[in-house]
Amino acid sequence: MIAYLKGNVIHVGDNNVLVLENGGLGYEITCSSAAFSRLVMAKGGEVYTYLAVREDGVFLYGFDSYAEKNMFLKLITVSGVGPKMGITVLSGMSLNDLAFAIAASDIKSLSKIKGLGKKTAERIVLELREAIGEVGESSAAKGATPISKLSNDGEDAIIALMGLGYTRTQASSSVQAAIEAGAKGLENIIREALKRFA
Repeated sequence: MIAYLKGNVIHVGDNNVLVLENGGLGYEITCSSAAFSRLVMAKGGEVYTYLAVREDGVFLYGFDSYAEKNMFLKLITVSGVGPKMGITVLSGMSLNDLAFAIAASDIKSLSKIKGLGKKTAERIVLELREAIGEVGESSAAKGATPISKLSNDGEDAIIALMGLGYTRTQASSSVQAAIEAGAKGLENIIREALKRFA
């Protein structure tokens, strides 16, 4: 598995495809818009990758951060969402906005992503919230702040942070601290919570 690459951009193609040279080899990578923009502007750099092996070929996908890759891995577990759709979703919305939309069950915002239909958007919300909830339940026994003790916005903020790759314990602790510091509303709670990871 090729999980990470660092090199120089030697070719830029269409649809966020570029070739990254590393150790004398050129890797063709389909990137998220964030990774593509950064690599092209800097003429190179590092990128987290996911190698997809299918009947019609081998494809390499690139991400701006490990958190973005983690979200992609969650997305492709959803029925009807393959790697190409996963990249499309990540490219149609910032990582934080995507996490907000899933946490808030904002089907309307998700459906605005070009190529993503309403039914698929609904499945993304349903399946990812359920998957993250299962992680929360298994971690609750380890002494993390129970989700039920927080407001609805607090619950949704925890789910959003876990969607970004943080553990249930990390998310719960940072959200609790943000609320205690006076943060109100889903977006503000998540923003304040993220500052505690900086």
